[in-house]
Amino acid sequence: SAAVAGLRAQADSSSIGGGDDDAVFESGGLEEGTASWTEVDSLFHLPSHALYRSWTTDRIFQHQLRANDLRDTVSLPLAHAPCDHDFPVCGRITSGFGPRHGRMHQGVDIKLWTGDTVVSAFAGRVRISQYDRGYGNVVVVRHHNGLETLYAHLSKRSVSAGDDVEAGELLGLGGNTGRSTGSHLHFEVRYLGEALDPAHVFNIVEGDLIGDTLLLHRGIFRGLNGPGGVTSHRVRSGDTLSAIARRYGTTVGTLCRLNGIRSSATLRVDQRLRVR
Repeated sequence: SAAVAGLRAQADSSSIGGGDDDAVFESGGLEEGTASWTEVDSLFHLPSHALYRSWTTDRIFQHQLRANDLRDTVSLPLAHAPCDHDFPVCGRITSGFGPRHGRMHQGVDIKLWTGDTVVSAFAGRVRISQYDRGYGNVVVVRHHNGLETLYAHLSKRSVSAGDDVEAGELLGLGGNTGRSTGSHLHFEVRYLGEALDPAHVFNIVEGDLIGDTLLLHRGIFRGLNGPGGVTSHRVRSGDTLSAIARRYGTTVGTLCRLNGIRSSATLRVDQRLRVR
């Protein structure tokens, strides 16, 4: 499919920053000479151009990926050096990814104090910096590998659409704007507009990357286009209860309770575990 072909084009990228379609960027965000870029130039400088082919600064989401679009497992690069990624804010997780109050919670909520700094998870180009009725002050950054990250409920936005940012660079200050109860950061990771659990990318308890690459496959997205979301996990070679708990933003104790097992239980490959 086009999504898979585009993903393969990203796999050779040597960096994770940047933006997208140069022809429709606002002039303030353009680099000198981009107006004369050819298609090849665009793909070289801005690899995610191959996936999106568009750039909007007013609509938060414009694409929707379906699980069936990913017929193969594709290795998506996340990091090449220790300094090219950062967790957006230091704080405890107050709400994980998944069904909540009958609706799908498309990200994770991280406790912070109003005024705490919020930084970009990876290098990239700011696509959205605006006020939204639900998200409040919200920033969306598009990255070279096709992922987009979203940072919501900020008290202040420190970047504008078209700005290039580095990993760890200030995006804004934490707050309680929009539909929010108490100061926190709502953090999302999306691919072609479709949300995936940030725990597939980060150890959301410790703030470190799960790995240098992200394996995108149907299982990551399956169920997210309909009610309920992901409720189970198929054990793969090397999985542990603690790793599975981190991936789904839950605890080992909760997994044990849901599945009637002990924390010392031996997991079997292809075993199904309830995660919610």
